Amino acid sequence: MNFFDQLRSLDFNDIGRWPLLFRALLIGLFFVLVVGGGIYYIVIKDQLPELERVQKAEQGLRQTFENKQKKAVNLAAYTEQLNQMEGSFGAMLRQLPNRTEVPSLLVDISQTGLAAGLDEELFQPSGEVQRDFYAELPIRIRLRGSFHELAAFVSGVAALPRIVTLHDIAISRTKNEKDADLVLDLTAKTYRYLDEDGGTTGGQR
Repeated sequence: MNFFDQLRSLDFNDIGRWPLLFRALLIGLFFVLVVGGGIYYIVIKDQLPELERVQKAEQGLRQTFENKQKKAVNLAAYTEQLNQMEGSFGAMLRQLPNRTEVPSLLVDISQTGLAAGLDEELFQPSGEVQRDFYAELPIRIRLRGSFHELAAFVSGVAALPRIVTLHDIAISRTKNEKDADLVLDLTAKTYRYLDEDGGTTGGQR
């Protein structure tokens, strides 16, 4: 009778009559199960929370690594973008007048209106308004003329070499109903850059 035939003929209700080999195998299997269960409850079970914590920490580290890896891969692109932004910022600073250039810029704005054929009824610069790193110089302006002359003035201001923005724009008819002219009220603002001492570093071309 071979091994498998003997295995099929075993009577689990009469283990004592099993051949010595099968009884030894059964005892060995029981021993392995008991020892394995003891190791699980004594060693592994208590370590499961620590294992979960370490696994979560590993996931966080992996995510951090992947994010840093992406930044490292894109470092050259970020550096190029930063250089472009610095170049654009420098170009904008060069469009800001310094303190000594402000009077001539005011003249340029006024002359732009006159060159467009408008009548200048009000040209009133106000005091500087300081912001984070620059100062605003608002100018109240009232001009009278035709629609095309007003449009020419706006276009001329946009073409000035210094930054000038137009705000609070209001267009109305003159009080004289027979007069076809329009009245343009607005606030023009120009800007100058403030250095750390509150002075001016812009305006140099």
